[in-house]
Amino acid sequence: MPLASFHPLIAEWFESSVGTPTDVQIQAWPAIQSGSDVLIAAPTGSGKTFAAFLSCIDHLFKQALACDLDDHTQVLYVSPLKALSNDI
Repeated sequence: MPLASFHPLIAEWFESSVGTPTDVQIQAWPAIQSGSDVLIAAPTGSGKTFAAFLSCIDHLFKQALACDLDDHTQVLYVSPLKALSNDI
């Protein structure tokens, strides 16, 4: 199951809010969660943002639950300009 490595609350939120993971997400999550550097090149609308952010949010959430969340920037996401203009 693609969401099995996520905290149950994160996985439940994704399934109820977003639905089924895309192929891009299924392929990217193990690499991202392993701590490897990852570059996702895929068409617009293929789930790249959630592929990156869900792993980051899950990691931060798990740190917070363990009372180990440091007060500094841990995630930096650079949005493609086309996606940014579509979202705004």
